[in-house]
Amino acid sequence: MEHVELFFKSIFIDNMIFATFLGMCSYLAVSKKVATAVGLGAAVIFVLAVTVPINWLLDQYILRDGALVWLGPEYADYNLGFLSFILFIATIATMVQLVEIVVEKFSPALYNSLGIFLPLIAVNCAILGGSLFMQSREIPSLALAFNYGISSGIGWFLAILAIAAIREKIRYSNVPAPLRGLGITFIITGLMAIGFMSFGGMLTGGDEDTTSLEGRPEKIGESTEQVEQETPANSKEITGTVSISDVSNLTKQ
Repeated sequence: MEHVELFFKSIFIDNMIFATFLGMCSYLAVSKKVATAVGLGAAVIFVLAVTVPINWLLDQYILRDGALVWLGPEYADYNLGFLSFILFIATIATMVQLVEIVVEKFSPALYNSLGIFLPLIAVNCAILGGSLFMQSREIPSLALAFNYGISSGIGWFLAILAIAAIREKIRYSNVPAPLRGLGITFIITGLMAIGFMSFGGMLTGGDEDTTSLEGRPEKIGESTEQVEQETPANSKEITGTVSISDVSNLTKQ
């Protein structure tokens, strides 16, 4: 259940584009055609699925405070956390270089259409953000780290695929002149973000409500005698009918 919840939360609720606005440069620049968006999205999924588990291993066995204890007791006090950015970026750059070689070899047309944005995956903040979020959230296992990496990539892929499909159709629409281009793209992105965030109630809501309702039937079923005992004695004197003459006498006084 933990894997399923993390998978869907990373795709819809904690989406890299719509929740944290990471990777917006590639998202806006390569989303003019669906074919190009699919190629870049697939590359992002692969890079995240590989780099997040590798960086999890680096964080667990090298970077954390006391992580080097496996080398010997004398290394238990070492903390190499200040090297996180360097090692994470080095891992990402290596994987991106591998992706670039594979795409150029097997799909030259996609390689030419992606252009400079394929090697720029190495400095895509969504890729580095996946590893940093993994580290800050203290994901406990390698399997969950792989799950988080691939689900975050799928979320980014769905975002750029959806906006590319919309931008291809909206090209033939009558968009007001001041909103053409990036203007209408940002508006659509905001509306899509609202739609993705609406999935939050399905995965995170309901627990507190059900626990708070458990004690209500007992309170609702309390006897009237107990309620009468809790009411103050002078409240019975206040109850009764008030005539119009009484009100008039009070106003005269």
